[in-house]
Amino acid sequence: MARGSPAWWRSRSLAACLLQPVSVLFGALAAARRSRYRRDPGRVERLPVPVIVVGNIAVGGSGKTPVVDWLVRELRAAGWTPGVVSRGYGGQIEGVALVPADGDPAVFGDEPVLLARLTGCPVAVGADRPAAARALLAAHPACNVLVSDDGLQHYRLARDVELVVVDERTLGNRWLLPAGPLREPVSRLREVDAVIAHGPLSADVHGALGDTPVFPMRLEGDALVSLHDARERCLPDAFRGRRVHAIAGIGRPERFFAQLRAMGLDVVPHPFPDHHPFTAADLAFAPGEPKILTSKDAVKCSAFAPANTWEFPVRAQIPAGAAEHILEKLSHGRPTA
Repeated sequence: MARGSPAWWRSRSLAACLLQPVSVLFGALAAARRSRYRRDPGRVERLPVPVIVVGNIAVGGSGKTPVVDWLVRELRAAGWTPGVVSRGYGGQIEGVALVPADGDPAVFGDEPVLLARLTGCPVAVGADRPAAARALLAAHPACNVLVSDDGLQHYRLARDVELVVVDERTLGNRWLLPAGPLREPVSRLREVDAVIAHGPLSADVHGALGDTPVFPMRLEGDALVSLHDARERCLPDAFRGRRVHAIAGIGRPERFFAQLRAMGLDVVPHPFPDHHPFTAADLAFAPGEPKILTSKDAVKCSAFAPANTWEFPVRAQIPAGAAEHILEKLSHGRPTA
């Protein structure tokens, strides 16, 4: 579970059981809402280009941002011209806005700014996903496919493909909010086009999938990049035998720490809540000692990071069959509400 998550999300404890009646009501309201959109096509806005949703069924980070980056690269390789729409969580935008690659994460949100830098494709943010999508297409008419980041539950925007990223640990006790971490029940995975598994899945999750194809994902990186000069790079081996401070404000910071330890680094972990608004004070410790951040945190810290601060960029490694499956769905145009 993500750092800062309620303890009762981890098991079906007394606190979770006491909240279970509220979860039943939450589930009924969520199901009714989705049903309304399915019954009334007038509530759903279909764009002139296909839409691929990348989302999850649980609160907290599961690895969606690297999947969006991977998907954009695969779409480009197949001849598409993609754009990305996002909620812009943690930003200050009212209405909709296009995100520049050098945008301020405090204004646009950390993940949209990171996606703009990673992908180099147009990115638009806004709570109103259809409005953000329209703004992006108006500004970039060459875009012929859109990727909706964290858009699974935004049913006002019609989608042609649903891609769900699942990290087993984020599913917790398998109960809906607020007794558990789920936005939608695990059975929802039976209805999507594909599941990207960030780590192994348990038997109960596999049992809930039905015929939904599952593709494994791992995150890989091979070099550290200086926050003060992106041209300065080094291998993790350069820090072997030295203490390094690993700083992460993501959904599963322990995964980042474990990845660095697996490379032989002596890691001092510094976990922060997901989407933490970093300040210089957060990094003002252990002067001169190496500090390593995730890419998501590096975009927020580059302006004030002390010397000897590094980013460890990673990319999603997903079997080729996943891209083939998604591209086939696009070619057949299977719309879903």
